Amino acid sequence: MKGSTHLAIGVAIGAAAAAHYPFTLEHAAIYVAVSALSALSPDLDGPSMLSAKIGQFSKWLREMLYWSGLLLIVILAWLYFAKHFFVMEYSLAALSLFLLGLIIKDGLFRNIFVCAIGVALAYVGLSRQMPWLIGFGLFVAVAPWLKHRGLTHTVWALALWAYIGSGLEEQLRVEGIMLVATAGYLSHLVADTLTPSGVKWLYPILKKSFKLPIA
Repeated sequence: MKGSTHLAIGVAIGAAAAAHYPFTLEHAAIYVAVSALSALSPDLDGPSMLSAKIGQFSKWLREMLYWSGLLLIVILAWLYFAKHFFVMEYSLAALSLFLLGLIIKDGLFRNIFVCAIGVALAYVGLSRQMPWLIGFGLFVAVAPWLKHRGLTHTVWALALWAYIGSGLEEQLRVEGIMLVATAGYLSHLVADTLTPSGVKWLYPILKKSFKLPIA
């Protein structure tokens, strides 16, 4: 399944959540960011399989996400060190944009960069006693070195992502974040199940690929 398709499904899930729950612009942005990141995160594994499949528009979108996320991170870092200004929601939004751009990139540099971000997130989670952030950081750090459509495409990874989403919901106190995150991640696995390669939902206990190749 193309990365642009996974992204579109994720954005749709976030938009649906924004319409369902009491609407504020800030919450709508959080729902869309969380669902979009969740829908693409399974493909953090291995060398990116998306880069060879994306079209010109997707390439433009990838670069926009990457550089806008990086710019926001730089601005927020300056605000933190110069003004002691820190808002979790803004930081997560910037990180989500940056990771979305990185997910669609490929190569060794991409894997090292993503891994470094994961280690940094796990360290922040450990220092701030935030177990969900430790889990998220470890996922981001380890995933690039895993075989494509391996452990990140399983029910075990889905359960871990639901736990991360639950912790994020408690941190932000925004209703529905856990469901949005879980739905976004699940949408990726279901969509890949509809392809000829399928998904090894129970790997490594069962190495059989489950597939319904209609896409």
